[in-house]
Amino acid sequence: PGIDAFLERELPNLLTKDTVILANIAGSTVEECVSIAEKLDETDVHMIELNISCPNVKKGGAAFGVHCESAEMITAAVRKATKKPLIVKLSPNVTSITDIAKAVESAGADSVSLINTLLGMRINIENRRPILRNNVGGMSGPAVFPIAVRMVYQVAQAVKIPIIGMGGIQNAEDALEFIMAGATAVSVGTANFTNPYATVEIIEGLERYMKENGVEDIRELIGIVK
Repeated sequence: PGIDAFLERELPNLLTKDTVILANIAGSTVEECVSIAEKLDETDVHMIELNISCPNVKKGGAAFGVHCESAEMITAAVRKATKKPLIVKLSPNVTSITDIAKAVESAGADSVSLINTLLGMRINIENRRPILRNNVGGMSGPAVFPIAVRMVYQVAQAVKIPIIGMGGIQNAEDALEFIMAGATAVSVGTANFTNPYATVEIIEGLERYMKENGVEDIRELIGIVK
């Protein structure tokens, strides 16, 4: 429905909740992303997450996030459009995710989140056509978990800004792997579709692990794997 519908219909309700609101934005041009960020900057949204996996229609459809130059350019433009903390969500469909992370860091990102979905494809063998209308689409869930942990670990060695880790987290043990790899926070997506209590159980599991292992502050575990 777009940014205006979000501001009118969704945000008022979200603001009644005792939680941090992180607005994920996307656009097919730099101008679209800047416009959305400017509108959100005037609201009580706490943070903005910029999705750079979207196709850049002015550059032949290649995603903003697959080249350092375009990733840096769109991050810098959105950075100028808002005073709110800016998180840039990185695509795993790249040659070197550390180079992209360093590019958006240099352009003013306050944090990075990773990974976004991997490109996948399925084919209907009866009609011999791709199952998805766009032929390919984003693959998430447990299958991407080891790739996501690896990329978070690599990015943690390359940047100084905080990392939000995501990709196939199902339980507290998975979340701990991300944290030990270098994530300051974690995000749970697909698991919510099969277990609505996933995030609550993960929080309880983290607390249990800390008590059992004598960890007083979870920040002790961030990036502990070198």
